Amino acid sequence: MVSNPLLSKEMLGAILDGIDEAIHAVDPNGVTIYYNRVASEHDGLKVNEVMGKHILQVFPSLTEHTSTLLRVLQTKKAIYQQNQCFENKNGELVETINTTIPLLLGKEILGALEIAKNYSQVTALANKLIDLQSKLYIKNKLTSKHPLEVSFTLEDFITENADCKLIVEEAKLFASSTLPVIIYGETGTGKEIIAQGIHAASLRSKFPFIAQNCGAIPETLLESILFGTDKGSYTGAVEKAGLFELANGGTLFLDELNSMPLLLQAKLLRVLEDGTFRRVGGITTYKVNVRIITAMNESPEVCVSQKKLREDLFYRLNTCSISLPPLRDRPNDILVLANHFLATLSDQSKEDNQTFKVLSDSVVKKFTSYPWPGNVRELKNAIEFILVKSKERVITEQDIPSKLLHENSSHKEKKPTTLRQAIYETEKQLIEDVLEQTDGNVQKAARLLAIPRQTLQYKIKKIQETE
Repeated sequence: MVSNPLLSKEMLGAILDGIDEAIHAVDPNGVTIYYNRVASEHDGLKVNEVMGKHILQVFPSLTEHTSTLLRVLQTKKAIYQQNQCFENKNGELVETINTTIPLLLGKEILGALEIAKNYSQVTALANKLIDLQSKLYIKNKLTSKHPLEVSFTLEDFITENADCKLIVEEAKLFASSTLPVIIYGETGTGKEIIAQGIHAASLRSKFPFIAQNCGAIPETLLESILFGTDKGSYTGAVEKAGLFELANGGTLFLDELNSMPLLLQAKLLRVLEDGTFRRVGGITTYKVNVRIITAMNESPEVCVSQKKLREDLFYRLNTCSISLPPLRDRPNDILVLANHFLATLSDQSKEDNQTFKVLSDSVVKKFTSYPWPGNVRELKNAIEFILVKSKERVITEQDIPSKLLHENSSHKEKKPTTLRQAIYETEKQLIEDVLEQTDGNVQKAARLLAIPRQTLQYKIKKIQETE
């Protein structure tokens, strides 16, 4: 069967048009030879306005240096995840993240292909967020209200665990200082409660507490959100304060610090050292008085070894460090927290005579044997589910999320397959049992196990890292 070249071309065009990313290809002279539908929508131009024309003719705000396509044509080297800001012919600002590759036949350059993601809308939303925070801060200052108040204090960290009680006391001591704090703990262990609690207990409590998840914002936008922008730093940029300026006098909480780019970590280190920074694209140095609290859901030491966290930044932050244990390592807190959530989340307005719900013995066993990978947050979500589903005062297994039943049964069926694994599982189980007997007191557990306290802490840390 003879293939149909026209059909193949149409099929290729349909495939490329169906991709949810902008694709732009040029010949060796910089003239567009392919421009898909998504690129057209991003740039606010029609396909026929771009096809067959030179890039600089269609995008006059670009230059041979700022256009990633033209730079790849010159260097024959690929560019990955490069920020590009420009105005189209209609005067609209477009911000993209481009991956641009040369099209080569041997050493001969045939053209360049660009795949772009449009971050203009994300930038606009981020700017709106900063504007709202700024307006809220100014409004609350005028009305003598506490700006950007916290929702939690250290008393909201509910625990009966001996080690966690020491952590709360330690956090109170940290609150009296101005040193940076780093909090490490798995997702859902209560890192932000501790961060807000430290702020609420400090002399900065009347000033802003601003939280930013570093993993929730594209890398190219995070710097401008944190440090602000100066007019002219790129086409269409406006003078705008960042979160550091908004948090002046108060606390800036940076969650998932290990997601922050290493170059941006260097800029953060400078703020920690002398309190100064420059806005993106600016030359003016700003000085702020901001306490920085950071949080991570991975071990900081592991992140340093994996080059996710700068070593010098880690040592600067590690002056005041807090390590929150997962819920499975504080089993005596499971029922304490479950009953707390049952009491606080129950809707007493529906039935005046309704008494608080209680867990049946079988549900108690399921709760205490379940590993809670989502920690306190997962436990709270489970209680919310139960309160919606349960119609009786006593909560039975029929009322709890099915994963609690399935996880328990599958967990019991697991058997070690090697001698090393069997030894590890036996040691792990013994340590967990002794910790439960001693209400999580590591020193008492070490005495019962007849090993040094440091050895037990090391083994606990290893167990946490392998979960």
